[in-house]
Amino acid sequence: MHQLHTHPLPATVDPAELAGSTVIVVDLLRASTTICHALHAGAACIIPFLEVVDTTDAAKSYDRCQLVFGGERNGLIIPQFDLGNSPAEYTADKVDGRIVLFTTTNGTRALHHASQAKKVLIGAAVNAQAVATTTSAAPGRIDILCAGTNGQVTEEDLLAAGAIAHRIYQIRPKYEWKSDTATTSAHHVWEELVKAARIQGCNESDQLAHRLIATQGGRNLIDIGKADDLPRCAQLDTLAVVPAWDRQTGQIRLR
Repeated sequence: MHQLHTHPLPATVDPAELAGSTVIVVDLLRASTTICHALHAGAACIIPFLEVVDTTDAAKSYDRCQLVFGGERNGLIIPQFDLGNSPAEYTADKVDGRIVLFTTTNGTRALHHASQAKKVLIGAAVNAQAVATTTSAAPGRIDILCAGTNGQVTEEDLLAAGAIAHRIYQIRPKYEWKSDTATTSAHHVWEELVKAARIQGCNESDQLAHRLIATQGGRNLIDIGKADDLPRCAQLDTLAVVPAWDRQTGQIRLR
């Protein structure tokens, strides 16, 4: 029987437990969504780093014209960086054919936490169907790893995890999976959102955007003037991209 596990935070799972698994890293607001947009816009690859100094050290190996420095600390663009962490910033004219050196407060840390996994993919609302289809093709064990915010569980990541689980169950019936309690809970929360959308007469993306306003990550973005990113990050299945992180090269590329 296939296994599907959800981890509300990196701290809730030992990295060694992820060995042999396909891990879907989720940081809905906003690293996962931004990575999807950057690759869709033609970025050659994205290299995730834990610290700002790591990006500047890595840059010494490249011509500056090849690079885009992207990321945030506390939601805001890092001084001297080219781009922040809004998916709207990663357009073709800025990233096409270029290497993005990327560091964020939570998302890139979650990625590195999964470094022992067999495969590491990046999941968000925008590519929920694509990543679910890819992982369900040869499932084995799948772990959805939520980034959280500063060590705290965030509802937005669990909603995205529930959306991905929902699509996985649509491809392979729920009874074929051994799902843990966290996955069952995230899936239930997502199903409740879908029901609420039907009652309100709106689509699921709009309902998710409305829900994000009340989440911790949503409130944080509103507080720093980034509210426009909420509906962007809430768009479901708009990008048919599956970013995959190669731990050997350190690069995230389209699978």
